[in-house]
Amino acid sequence: MSPVEKVQNFLLKRVFGNESPVSKHGMSTASLTLTTQSRQENVLIAQGLKRHDAGLLDELIVQYQHRLLRYLLYLTGNREQAEDLFQETWMRVLLRGAQYNGNARFDTWLFTIARNLVIDMRRKRTMVSLEELCENGEDDRAFEVPSNGPNPFDLYQGYENSQLVAKLLLTLDPLHREVLVLRFHEELSLDEIAQVTTSPLSTVKSRLYRGLASLKPRLEAMTQQEAL
Repeated sequence: MSPVEKVQNFLLKRVFGNESPVSKHGMSTASLTLTTQSRQENVLIAQGLKRHDAGLLDELIVQYQHRLLRYLLYLTGNREQAEDLFQETWMRVLLRGAQYNGNARFDTWLFTIARNLVIDMRRKRTMVSLEELCENGEDDRAFEVPSNGPNPFDLYQGYENSQLVAKLLLTLDPLHREVLVLRFHEELSLDEIAQVTTSPLSTVKSRLYRGLASLKPRLEAMTQQEAL
């Protein structure tokens, strides 16, 4: 059995077996907090991928499957597409593992692959890129959230109904939604988000602030409605 077939079998049995690793409300699954990988761990992963170490790949799939599928669910808003891209992402990891040099965190590299696949899919199906899906356009000008009252991050972090928050996130423009997911679900730094999205740091900050500002009135309306 070839390495590709081994990975396909593993994904079908372990990830898409009896029950999907992410439930129907997978986009609201609590974030799995992972310790920051040391440089030594990244180097070991890079060495294993260069050897096409199937055992290592199995371990990586188990460790990152929930985070990766959730990220794809947020980007696509479609479970079937997310699952297809999930499998394709791990195929790319297997086939192009030699490209990972261990200098960056593995999850940053993994999300970059997944994001590029989403962009490729959208170009093939709709002839638009992820950037073009942002309804209002964007620029790099500084954008500050008003300081009066609780800030949107506090509302976002403190809100207990994660399922409804997930639905609200899906109402945001894709680019704003993406940076919020990468920052607060996946706990990537702003520099790492810039690397994943291949965007200037100023653009990442702008998207983050604008996304939080767009989320704030939605969360406030939700809390007021539930208080009635």
